[in-house]
Amino acid sequence: MRTAVLAAWLVIAAQTAAPPPPAASAEAFFDLLVKQDFAAAVAMSNANMLQAMPEAKLRQLWAAIGAQAGPFTSRSAGTATPAGNGHAVVIRATFAAMQIDFTVGIVAGKVSGLFMRPVPPPSPPPAYADASAFTERDVTVGSGEWALPGTLSMPNGAGPFPAVVLVHGSGPNDRDETVGPNRPFRDLAHGLASRGIAVLRYDKRSRVHGPKMASIERPTVQDEVIEDAALAVRLLASTPSIAPDRIFVAGHSLGGMLVPRIAAAVPEARGFIVLAGAARPLEQAIVEQTQYMAGLDGTITPEEQGRIDSVTRDFDAVRALTDADAATTRSVAGVPVTYWLDLRGYDPPDAAKAVTRPMLILQGERDYQVTMKEFARWQAALEGRANVTFKSYPPLNHLFMPGTGPGNPLEYNVPRHVDEQVVGDIAAWILKF
Repeated sequence: MRTAVLAAWLVIAAQTAAPPPPAASAEAFFDLLVKQDFAAAVAMSNANMLQAMPEAKLRQLWAAIGAQAGPFTSRSAGTATPAGNGHAVVIRATFAAMQIDFTVGIVAGKVSGLFMRPVPPPSPPPAYADASAFTERDVTVGSGEWALPGTLSMPNGAGPFPAVVLVHGSGPNDRDETVGPNRPFRDLAHGLASRGIAVLRYDKRSRVHGPKMASIERPTVQDEVIEDAALAVRLLASTPSIAPDRIFVAGHSLGGMLVPRIAAAVPEARGFIVLAGAARPLEQAIVEQTQYMAGLDGTITPEEQGRIDSVTRDFDAVRALTDADAATTRSVAGVPVTYWLDLRGYDPPDAAKAVTRPMLILQGERDYQVTMKEFARWQAALEGRANVTFKSYPPLNHLFMPGTGPGNPLEYNVPRHVDEQVVGDIAAWILKF
């Protein structure tokens, strides 16, 4: 999603020796544009970028953006993915009139290219969401330096209601897990709240505190995901009108992959929902997804093969890491080695055998990011468990939205909604407990 599975921790890479992490270089370049310090921005450019975008042209471009989009208000952390001999870093900028995704090419710490794409406005609410059946309010997950803004969707009535926490996939996701015009977590929250289930969703730590996370020397998924998921469960447990013994956790993609570890951190949760939970090693998934996308049109160009080779080299280096590397603060493929080592040997379906509470495991059959082979691994590991339910949906993709033909990233740019059957199946399962 937004090649999000490819992003993993790339957006919050720890500070390393020069050149700085690609995301940090791209963010510094973009911040210079915001300050209109075009001379300093140009100084960060390589020869190709200088030829395509000299200072005068860069100044004109920024003025044209301002005229169309209005005053700049904020930006996201950068999300870096390998591209050729460098990285492509996506920064989502919010202006008064619109949002724009800026893709900054980074090679050896220098800016090699700049591309822009307006972000489509969000699609209207799905027909299955009944706005008269629930209310929403702002909440804060956690406290202190890592506090996160969130939204609680609460059914109307006295309660107590069952509730579910939504845990994001990879990358610096917002509370709606926004992908282009699509808002899968908003769809789930509104659909479930319309059916009598409270839903808590929140902005991910890497989105809200990206620069601060970059200062963590030895980060792991505990810092990125698990700690905040546990805090969200405890927030619900202390909320009036929520049944504290009927709180569930639904993890999507990386969040689904981490459900067994989240379960260990939240013994008070009643059960767990795995939505397209990854089951293969992250480095393997990145290589295989790069190969898949390169071959979608039936041919692999020399440039695409170069990208595959580059990603493969990076993740051969990941596989070569040893426990001794955990004492260092270096990165591989822009990701701190402690993050890779934290996931080494982690087999989500096997780890799920230790989770004795109920689980619902769902999968879109057109998902190319988390495949049906991975779904089959969950089934094989948990076969025969009376409190584990499996279901797959032939027309659905990684976002549990419908489409046709082989899954591809372009379909994420088309406004759609999480399929109503998925919402109904989740609601029916939760309401049994």
